[in-house]
Amino acid sequence: MGAIREYIIPRLIVYFLVIYVGVTLAFFIPRIAGVDPVMVMMNRIAAYAEFMDPESVEQLLDTMRELYGLKGSLWEQYVKFLQRIVVGDFGVSLTSFPTPVSDIIWRALPWTIGLLSISTLISWIIGNIAGAVAAYYSEKPWSRILSGFAVVIYPIPYYLMSLTLLFIFGFLIPLFPLRGATTIGREISLNLQTLLDIAYHSILPALSLVITSFGWWFISMKNIAFHEKLADYTQFAELIGLPKRFILNKFVIRNSLLPQITGLSVSLAGIFNGALMTELVFSYPGIGYILYQSILNGDFNLMMGIVIYSIISVSTATLIIDLIYPLIDPRIRYR
Repeated sequence: MGAIREYIIPRLIVYFLVIYVGVTLAFFIPRIAGVDPVMVMMNRIAAYAEFMDPESVEQLLDTMRELYGLKGSLWEQYVKFLQRIVVGDFGVSLTSFPTPVSDIIWRALPWTIGLLSISTLISWIIGNIAGAVAAYYSEKPWSRILSGFAVVIYPIPYYLMSLTLLFIFGFLIPLFPLRGATTIGREISLNLQTLLDIAYHSILPALSLVITSFGWWFISMKNIAFHEKLADYTQFAELIGLPKRFILNKFVIRNSLLPQITGLSVSLAGIFNGALMTELVFSYPGIGYILYQSILNGDFNLMMGIVIYSIISVSTATLIIDLIYPLIDPRIRYR
């Protein structure tokens, strides 16, 4: 009971508080932006209609404001918004009316999960192994070269790496397609040809994410592993003549991975954010792409739905890691 009262309950309180604050910000920020989604829709309707009865226009405006949760005072909108969020109702999309926001998000999510989860895991594994080895053998010339490469690519933005790879391997040397997630006209189905086609279209977006993420994982792991290399138990293991490979695996890498596991969980939970710039460059139909479209079109419901899903996923992953961390790290105890 002591562990629940002193360790778990305070973290659950913080968890729900973070979600509440995040949801509240997701409600107010789009309204501060000054974009009225109802008027955006009315302007589109007016562009295709020569004449509209004023009374019909007022009825349409009233219906749409009710539909998009913009009717009443700001406080009334906020209360109704929280009531809808509790039951998972984000309303319908403005740009894809009358499709529910949840349907659009869950339709785009598999593309982002497939792209980001695989690329994140690959960069995490390669970056951590390379960083730990480079830290342990820091006096080697190849370690300095690899460290220099990581320092150079670390500050490169995702979109710049995406544009570079797209220009080289999509335009100059046309080995990969320039855009999309599948060949135009191909029906999505679970067969080998479709999976290979999806993998083929995902190589360049995934490669841009792997290369840029590699720099961060490498640098952070190398710094942590270098301190583990200088630790007393590592130095003692070397003095008594244990094999270097054994010391590297059992002492350096194993102890250095603990904070990196936390970073991995948060990165995977951030999949709901999508790889915004990468998906835009490659016109990849993921969460980042539809988030960008929702911002351009002032689609409040879709924008808030994506943001809230992201807040909940990141908060939940952080909570889970926080709760199980004492099981991973023997130096931490619930009491």
